Amino acid sequence: MRILAAFLACLTAAPVLAQDADWRPSHCISLVENVPGMRVIPASLADPLAEYTVQIGYIAHSMFVIRDTEEHTIVTDYAGYLGDAGFFPEVATMNKGHTSHWTAQPDPRIPHVLPGWTADGSPADHYLQLGNLLVRSVSTDIRGYGGAEANGNSIFVFETEGLCIGHMGHLHHEPTDAQYAALGRLDVVMVPVDGGMTLDLPTMIGVVKRLRSSVVLPMHWFSGRSLEIFLAGVADEFAVDRREESFMQVSLNTLPPRPTVVVLQPRLIRYDD
Repeated sequence: MRILAAFLACLTAAPVLAQDADWRPSHCISLVENVPGMRVIPASLADPLAEYTVQIGYIAHSMFVIRDTEEHTIVTDYAGYLGDAGFFPEVATMNKGHTSHWTAQPDPRIPHVLPGWTADGSPADHYLQLGNLLVRSVSTDIRGYGGAEANGNSIFVFETEGLCIGHMGHLHHEPTDAQYAALGRLDVVMVPVDGGMTLDLPTMIGVVKRLRSSVVLPMHWFSGRSLEIFLAGVADEFAVDRREESFMQVSLNTLPPRPTVVVLQPRLIRYDD
């Protein structure tokens, strides 16, 4: 707890990334229609990307690495260890559900470390523009040791290559109507499916069906049991695509005509990625 307190104190001195304007551009909120078709391709982290394509890799737990054609790289729920010490992302987002979702000692080479909470309990309000990449956050509550903790988690949204990609973090309750509206359209969404430490599976299944994202990436599963329950619960509305690979590529023009759960296999980043 002392480490967390010290880290929070450092955050209060960090520059605020959110803009002061009442309205901030987001094509994920203003656009609501999906484009059919999808192609999922295993690929190396270092391979060139086709135009308007995003690469997503499942690292471990709730950590994904996202890369776009401008070579912006993001790691979600960054816990400090990615595998190869030679790789560091441009952006690292974190949530404080457990130490497996954040670190008090992020790699100093990471230019932008975005915690999903604040020291004073106010909503985290990130709005970071890097070239064609926009990273923004939508705060939700979290369960704490003394009960519910307001604004303890953030759902991060990454807008790039025309895609809207959401990461639910350590979600503990269904988003409110206002939070759903703030998220906007999510073409790809990463959702925790452990069924206990985060949101219970029936409610999470309801969230996924309401979002109706074109691609759903399950995460935060500790055994095949909770994953299988989740897959069975969405099978009436979603196709299921089980992959042997940890990486996929997707573009706006190749999203599936039917919403699809893509099961990626977690793998730490290796030197040859």
